[in-house]
Amino acid sequence: MRDARAHFAEVIGRAQAGSPTVITRNGQPVAAVVPIEDFNALEDAVDRHLSREADRDLAENSEARTYSMAEVAAAIFEDVPDQGAA
Repeated sequence: MRDARAHFAEVIGRAQAGSPTVITRNGQPVAAVVPIEDFNALEDAVDRHLSREADRDLAENSEARTYSMAEVAAAIFEDVPDQGAA
């Protein structure tokens, strides 16, 4: 982490050039700085996966209750005290 902090501009430059950088603390990986395209692709893939799972679940039980995004967000933040939207 100390090295990444000292060379933050380089880390960002590598990400912009398409190369991720893994950040370690005490030799253990704790974070990664990745190109935004990679991050967006990962988020899109997760969204598609969750959508397919939801479609499958609804097909198996068409009478199941559905939830709005607002209800889901409220439930998530209820489970995490002192954590709200920034």
